[in-house]
Amino acid sequence: MKSYLSIREAAEKWGVSERRINQYCAEGRIPGAQRFGKSWAIPDDAEKPGDPRRTRRQTKSAPEEMAPGGPLDHTNLMPLMNTAFASGHCREAAEGMAAGPQRDIALAEYHYFSGQPEAAAKEAEPYLTSPDRGARLSACLLYAYANLSIGEIPRARFALGELNTFLDAAGEQSPQFRAASAFIASTGAVLLHLPLPEEMPEVESFLPLLPPGLRAFALYVQAHYLYLKEEYARSAGIVEATLAMGAANYPIPAIYLHLVAVMDYMSLKQPDRAEVHLLTAWEIARPDDLIEGFGEHHGLLGAMLEAAIKPKWPKDFKRIIDITYRFSSGWRRVHNPITGHDVADDLTTTEFSMAMLAARGWTNQEIAEHLNVSANTVKRHISEAMRKLNVETRKELKQYMLR
Repeated sequence: MKSYLSIREAAEKWGVSERRINQYCAEGRIPGAQRFGKSWAIPDDAEKPGDPRRTRRQTKSAPEEMAPGGPLDHTNLMPLMNTAFASGHCREAAEGMAAGPQRDIALAEYHYFSGQPEAAAKEAEPYLTSPDRGARLSACLLYAYANLSIGEIPRARFALGELNTFLDAAGEQSPQFRAASAFIASTGAVLLHLPLPEEMPEVESFLPLLPPGLRAFALYVQAHYLYLKEEYARSAGIVEATLAMGAANYPIPAIYLHLVAVMDYMSLKQPDRAEVHLLTAWEIARPDDLIEGFGEHHGLLGAMLEAAIKPKWPKDFKRIIDITYRFSSGWRRVHNPITGHDVADDLTTTEFSMAMLAARGWTNQEIAEHLNVSANTVKRHISEAMRKLNVETRKELKQYMLR
């Protein structure tokens, strides 16, 4: 009869952390590992997963970019994110870039941020093994997120795993490559509410080595991380300072910075300030149809989309909700196994938004006034959300929604 190890036993056997074992299992890197409830059973004869980069180095086609030394050329590292294009000219900016990796990665970015994940995945895939370090890091991030949205979860997990392996090896590389790896790895983890990689350096150590557009997005990631720690005022302060210091010139980072500000100010019960940031993000995004971020953040925006976007732009709101359902389905299938949490998958977007506000301490009457509905309507939706989540009090709801 086959015997199995617990996560703790496997961690002790292989000399790694329990979190790393959990990640190995979730990424499908331990053959025969079986999930039981919130844990895993690992065959006792399983071998510790090897570093996939070392295997590739031993092959004839091993990519040269993993060799130590030399600065990283940022040209192909999320080039569209790092471009201050004029409103309405996003695709034109991408198509006007140099032919090859830069243009291809920029188009993959355009298609991802405009809610076209199938095209983004297809354009990113050829660069997953590129000898160009910037293109390869970018491709892994875009491929991971695009595949979440199209339901190709094993591919998404593979790409997310690659981000961590890059970071693990970055200590041998130039400071610029370590900065780029840290930026991409933190982006991959924080936006999915996953634990940061074990080898993650301090943000302050790699921010100065990033070009301005990527630095702005890295500060969005830091603000999002602080939001998850419930440090809302500090998060909002980072956003306001970053926008004031030039990030507003870079449309993609600016959209995401404004969205995390909405999250912060709704948590601080300052809906007027939240609305200003949401409408500013919408003004930036709408001319280029950069709609993906609104769908990704829907549940955290405190029903602000329902209050400010739905009445004036109902067709766009419906598209955002479609993105929300598509992205959140993939998000849960990666997030839940890795963290051991069970994020609900059967709440409607309305139930989720109201439950999130209730978890933030909003009363039924405050939620009703925010959404221009009756308090009884709010009560009905929150009661249904609590029933689905199998919680009985708002204290339990807060523990469930905010963990």
